[in-house]
Amino acid sequence: MINKRLVVSGSPHIHASDSVSRRMWGVVIALMPAVAYSVYLFGLGALVVLLTSVIGCVVVEYLIQRFMIGGKMTIGNGSAVITGLLLAMNLPSNLPIWIILIGCIVAIGLGKYAFGGLGQNIFNPAILGRVFLLISFPQQMTSWPLPMVNRTCYLDATTGATYLSKMKMNAMSAVDTSTGATVVDNSTGASVVNAMSESALDSLNWVDAFIGNMGGSLGEVSAIALILGGVFMLCRGIISWHIPVSIIGTVMLIAWAAGVDPVMSVLSGGVMLGAIFMATDYVTSPMTRRGMVMYGMMIGIITMVIRLWGAYPEGVSFAILIMNGFTPLINKFVRPRKFGERRIN
Repeated sequence: MINKRLVVSGSPHIHASDSVSRRMWGVVIALMPAVAYSVYLFGLGALVVLLTSVIGCVVVEYLIQRFMIGGKMTIGNGSAVITGLLLAMNLPSNLPIWIILIGCIVAIGLGKYAFGGLGQNIFNPAILGRVFLLISFPQQMTSWPLPMVNRTCYLDATTGATYLSKMKMNAMSAVDTSTGATVVDNSTGASVVNAMSESALDSLNWVDAFIGNMGGSLGEVSAIALILGGVFMLCRGIISWHIPVSIIGTVMLIAWAAGVDPVMSVLSGGVMLGAIFMATDYVTSPMTRRGMVMYGMMIGIITMVIRLWGAYPEGVSFAILIMNGFTPLINKFVRPRKFGERRIN
């Protein structure tokens, strides 16, 4: 009599002394420098957004498993915590709690468990939650508090434009010279009254962007903290270099070709966060190294197309979400060589 059955579970499959939980909590540790720095920059608002998002995602996952799916609880493996942290890092520090909770429900309920849970989701849950909120609440999602200003405030924090929004406004004509009509920013629905001058753009330098002295979401304002987390994950073997390098390299190349500052194009916005922490998600990214490079290059291309010619000043989340949908196709046609296979010329 056979006492044990062969059980085939969903990905990720890790054949080592490692485990899914250790990898997940390793990503959480890697995010800590960026999390700590965002709290330092934005104060109470960042803390509220982070705690609400993490607790919200964990509670939603618990309720779904407890009352809808059943079986062994998996909230201890850290995946819900990562989703909550990444969702929070894509949000402004003055976002109302009720909007954050909607994002948690969409991320965990729709992005993760609608497909069967961890290892079976097609799209990155945190990005899906963020994009849903951006489309549903564009004004609240594009109101960026300034760092080091009103850090004890939450909802009434002082806000300002980001480098990418300034670049987008500078590229647009504030008034159509042929008709005199006011140009409307499609991402927020607000009228663009004054175009940003070149001197204002030049005042934002590489050092400010690298350290994080500029407005943006919690995870967009400190490249150095994100890089530290990325180095930690590379050293631990949690991620490989293929996706981050291909995304960053493609963004810089296209920015240079388009006459835009390539360094600022990488340091501002969500390129660093997306390339290091979100596009490298095990489940929604390709399995082979060649597939990862193709995947990363396409994310970089789509990001810059949206930034340069799209309605939104930022395109990283949309790019990753689109390429998540192409991952099964990449895995199908870009396969590793079979073990022992010999090439015949």
